Amino acid sequence: MSVFTCILLGFAVAFLGSITPSFLNLTVVKFSLKSGRKSALYLIGGFATVLFFHANIGAYLSSVLMKNSEYITLIQKVGTGILILLAIHFFRLHFTLKIQKKKAKIDKSKAYLHGVGMALLNTFAIPFYFTSISFLIGLDYFEYSFLNSFYFSMGSTMGSFSLYALYAIGASKIEHKLTFIATKMNFILGCLTGVVGLGNLIYLL
Repeated sequence: MSVFTCILLGFAVAFLGSITPSFLNLTVVKFSLKSGRKSALYLIGGFATVLFFHANIGAYLSSVLMKNSEYITLIQKVGTGILILLAIHFFRLHFTLKIQKKKAKIDKSKAYLHGVGMALLNTFAIPFYFTSISFLIGLDYFEYSFLNSFYFSMGSTMGSFSLYALYAIGASKIEHKLTFIATKMNFILGCLTGVVGLGNLIYLL
């Protein structure tokens, strides 16, 4: 496979996979409204750093776990538990934080580390990349190797960063239209993680 093909596939998979609402892109909107576009970009940098490794892990698992379904089930169980805990956390924030804080700049390093922490909690990423790459392998569009996985991950990092950056830029430009959404963001995040978590729980049961 050519380097360009691997990067392009990674970019497309990450960009398209990040379009739908998730607690990462909604957090970018919330962070951009609260702390400004520049801090949001550092947050996204933290996301992208972790997602690079998520894509690599997903690619590796796609070449191994397809023959060991019991490990996939274990990953689903752990991910479901984390999703439910996240949903409880976001609902708690929504119902306990009544006072809106004024917009304040957050240190760049703190924004970056916050992005790393949030991305580490993103249980969607590895299963998403595992499924996407397995699908590409099945269609003979992707052949796993260390270098192919590395270039694919580079493309996925660029794709996710680009998409999240659009969220950050859009949020700051239409802040007056997103104020209501920002005040309900924790509730939205709780609903999203809760629905997916319960869906996975029902599936596992």
